[in-house]
Amino acid sequence: MKPGSGTLTINIMSEGKAETYEGVYQCTARNERGAAISNNIVVRPSRSPLWTKEKLEPITLRNGQSLVLPCRPPLGLPPPIIFWMDNSFQRLPQSERVSQGLNGDLYFSNVLPEDTREDYICYARFNHTQTIQQKQPISVKVISVDELNDTIAANLSDTEFYSAKPNRERPPTFLTPEGNTSNKEELRGNVLSLECIAEGLPTPVIYWIKEDGTLPTNRTFYRNFKKTLQIIQVSEADSGNYQCIAKNALGAIHHTISVTVKAAPYWILAPQNLVLSPGEDGSLICRANGNPKPRISWLSNGVPIEIAPDDPSRKIDGDTIIFSNVQERSSAVYQCNASNEYGYLLANAFVNVLAEPPRILTSANTLYQVIANRPALLDCAFFGSPLPTIEWFKGAKGSALRDDIYVLHENGTLEIPVAQKDSTGTYTCVARNKLGMAKNEVHLEIKDPTRIIKQPEYAVVQRGSTVSFECKVKHDHTLTLTITWLKDNGELPSNGRFTVDKDHLEVADVRDSDGGAYTCVANTTLDMVSASAVLSVVAPTPTPAPIYDVPNPPFDLELTDQLDKSVQLSWTPGDDNNSPITKFIIEYEDAMHEAGLWHHQTEVSGMQTTAQLKLSPYVNYSFRVMAVNSLGRSLPSEPSEQYLTKAAEPDTNPTAVEGLGSEPDNLVITWKPLNGFESNGPGLQYKVSWLQKDGDDEWASVVVANVSKYIVSGTPTFVPYLIKVQALNDVGFAPEPAVVMGHSGEDLPMVAPGNVRVNVVNSTLAEVHWDPVPLKSIRGHLQGYRIYYWKAQEGSLKRNRRHIEKKILTFQGNKTHGMLPGLEPFSHYALNVRVVNGKGEGPASPDRVFNTPEGVPSAPSSLKIINPTLDSLTLEWDPPSRPNGILTEYTLKYQPINSTHELGPLVDLKIPANKTRWTLKNLNFSTRYKFYFYAQTAAGSGSQITEEAVTTVDEAGILPPDVGAGKAMASRQVDIATQGWFIGLMCAVALLILILLIVCFIRRNKGGKYPVKEKEDAHADPEIQPMKEDDGTFGEYSDAEDHKPLKKGSRTPSDRTVKKEDSDDSLVDYGEGVNGQFNEDGSFIGQYSGKKEKEPAEGNESSEAPSPVNAMNSFV
Repeated sequence: MKPGSGTLTINIMSEGKAETYEGVYQCTARNERGAAISNNIVVRPSRSPLWTKEKLEPITLRNGQSLVLPCRPPLGLPPPIIFWMDNSFQRLPQSERVSQGLNGDLYFSNVLPEDTREDYICYARFNHTQTIQQKQPISVKVISVDELNDTIAANLSDTEFYSAKPNRERPPTFLTPEGNTSNKEELRGNVLSLECIAEGLPTPVIYWIKEDGTLPTNRTFYRNFKKTLQIIQVSEADSGNYQCIAKNALGAIHHTISVTVKAAPYWILAPQNLVLSPGEDGSLICRANGNPKPRISWLSNGVPIEIAPDDPSRKIDGDTIIFSNVQERSSAVYQCNASNEYGYLLANAFVNVLAEPPRILTSANTLYQVIANRPALLDCAFFGSPLPTIEWFKGAKGSALRDDIYVLHENGTLEIPVAQKDSTGTYTCVARNKLGMAKNEVHLEIKDPTRIIKQPEYAVVQRGSTVSFECKVKHDHTLTLTITWLKDNGELPSNGRFTVDKDHLEVADVRDSDGGAYTCVANTTLDMVSASAVLSVVAPTPTPAPIYDVPNPPFDLELTDQLDKSVQLSWTPGDDNNSPITKFIIEYEDAMHEAGLWHHQTEVSGMQTTAQLKLSPYVNYSFRVMAVNSLGRSLPSEPSEQYLTKAAEPDTNPTAVEGLGSEPDNLVITWKPLNGFESNGPGLQYKVSWLQKDGDDEWASVVVANVSKYIVSGTPTFVPYLIKVQALNDVGFAPEPAVVMGHSGEDLPMVAPGNVRVNVVNSTLAEVHWDPVPLKSIRGHLQGYRIYYWKAQEGSLKRNRRHIEKKILTFQGNKTHGMLPGLEPFSHYALNVRVVNGKGEGPASPDRVFNTPEGVPSAPSSLKIINPTLDSLTLEWDPPSRPNGILTEYTLKYQPINSTHELGPLVDLKIPANKTRWTLKNLNFSTRYKFYFYAQTAAGSGSQITEEAVTTVDEAGILPPDVGAGKAMASRQVDIATQGWFIGLMCAVALLILILLIVCFIRRNKGGKYPVKEKEDAHADPEIQPMKEDDGTFGEYSDAEDHKPLKKGSRTPSDRTVKKEDSDDSLVDYGEGVNGQFNEDGSFIGQYSGKKEKEPAEGNESSEAPSPVNAMNSFV
């Protein structure tokens, strides 16, 4: 053994026989603190003994019999490897019928004539001695049944001859192992080998199964034509019964092998070294397992602990040594020995009692340089006893660095997971124990990453031309940059055609061999980036006519510089199809929240192939790019790889926050929730807070799930609340939200408006005044005041209230008066006023009644002219449908119309109000008269109704109507009407009138006038009633054409009844239907409801202007 070395060298060649050194060796290492010992090392010389001399008789057997050729090699160390060969050193062929067993014997399930030979030789190879021993050859002869019969014919009777059948088939029987059962033991971790070899005819096939279990799939192997089952790395779980089954056409047999897996000791927990300081406690634990269970024994410095020097700080408890209040004399090396019948384990563990102040082993002022956004590891190797605690500080007066941003490793190393520019500085490592303190400063510099800002671009060039690749790099100016160009990941050809100039590579006189991938590699001492482009070389071709189209989609999308809120996307443009690319459009998909939906991200210039994209937290991004040229947009590229950003607290709070009560005692807080993209992280919730304004309470709040509403119950009725809704997720809270004002639920108003007054302005208009309701009594948002009014008969206000049709006008806001238009003159009305809030109406004020004064009447309902005679006409009429007061009289005006439509003198006649029939006498015979008829009240004259009639020639009756006038008398000379010239003249006149009517129709559509209308305008009635303005009432509308003579071509109903046109005012005429409104000056702003029925029209007035179609119908 060399001095200072623990290796023992034995030179057998020069120092005697190997047997001299046979034995058990153990190494012991010792110093003043203890002794360690090694495992026992057994040294045994290898042996390769010769075969025992034996005489081997030739073997003769019948065809089909089984045969076992024994080998029985000599015992060697280690055991030899067995194989069978012939005299020519050729291995004997083996098969399912012939195979070698684990013991080395050669087994024949049945023999065949070709098995006859004289050189079955078993060989044993001893690897350590590199020798091969040979057994004596064995001779085997296989004879047929005929040969056997010839051999024994002279000595045996006929009955003892073998059957003429050449082979006797038989079911399987086992050659090995013997019997129906056997046992097998194997050690844990070894290879379990089970063997079954059977004989039979035909040759049996072997199967293996495990009772009550399955064979382990990954550790089971079959050898020797499935006659051997092997399980590697055997464990206690492999114990059990295994069956081998031999089967042929005549039957099957099985053999059960009971396997027991034993185990030499193996460690569960080996003892670990202890470094303690004086007064500390500790323990050594030694736990092992095996089958059978190993016995644990302890040694101290190589001596059994039972006889080792006593140590009061030490206590043995089975597989554990417990140390209490150790002192420096307690230092020792302890050995744990775990033994059973199959082996043992030995482990050394020292207990070193030291009192050492801290020491920092890392060199002082070490400089660390790290690329931004990468981890930084600052070392602080230390030693001390007791074990020092480590703290890190940044700067001269910085506080201790904590685990929330930094990672403090047990070995003292400080890790900055993502180093930023502000991480630059001096860091101090401080090691402390009770014996002292040590510190060390290191320096950290953060460098900008190296980036390729313009990558080489894909190029297709013609053979013989020149191509250039550009690779612009941006790097930290304090680092040295080296740019290297590679071709197909190898060095550039050493050829003058390749020129590298700063950030350019130029290839001149391009050849086919120059095609490939060119890579720009930018290196600094801290990082490396690269970018590649492909060069394709094509043969020169005639320039074809350019094809213009939208660009091909970009490809090769790549994400780099992946940070929490940004990433760099790069791509390779597709062919621009002869129209330069003007821009690229970048879209993104959020596979987590809106899979399949693409959103616009940004646009960049068509000269760029990279883009720095801003990202939102907790989004699973994928990107695609589209190219745009003057012809349009390309198809989208294939999506990039997905990039999931880290979660963060929400950036925004919900919008549209409102507080409205749905019931008088609650507050319903609603908001528009954040969408999944805005949530910024999992676990989106909302913190809903509310505070009664001008109250003494504190803010109340509750955290709710991702909903859009929260109901606060038990609130006072209609009080203001301050409300805010803040978003939060599993990471944290959004910024402080804005405060909005809301109100708890409204209730119906409690008080009716007071002091209601009515001022009648005129016969159709009244003004209502009231006192406002106090705000506290409204109990809600004031919507306005609502006036209910209805027409009632005197003394019947409280009777049949259900059947009275009420009208409603609403005046918005805090109004205290309003106008009621559209009242009926000479009527009895009642009204009340109610205040309205968001909940509904309050109670009604006491009913107030008022009367409207008389107004002018409407036109008489009808006017008939009956019983015409030579000099008289009788008029019948119906009174006005709306007298609007007490009728005082009727006025009848009439005047003759000659054949040229000129009007004669006007006659005015007053008729008592109680009359409905009147006869006019002393009229001219065969004369047309126009009548104007209207009623009067104390307020004035009403609308008129007109009619025309003709006196007769004789007493025969009324004439049939003629073409232009609607009524005409028959000719007294009947013979003229039957004359041909008269008939021709009438046809000519009718044709001229038809042409005139068509011309008039055309001119009228163009806005012009025609002579007939001018003549009619000349005869307008000079006494047409104007709108009355002196009393403030609305006058009745009167059609000017009512005062014109009957136009030629108009029609009069056959019963000569004239119906008035309804021209009465309706509230609909004042504004927006039933919901119009009036200002306080009477203009329409209120809301009108209720039905106001119009009288049905019973016919067209005779004064209605005819259309050309009517004229043509009359003519026909």
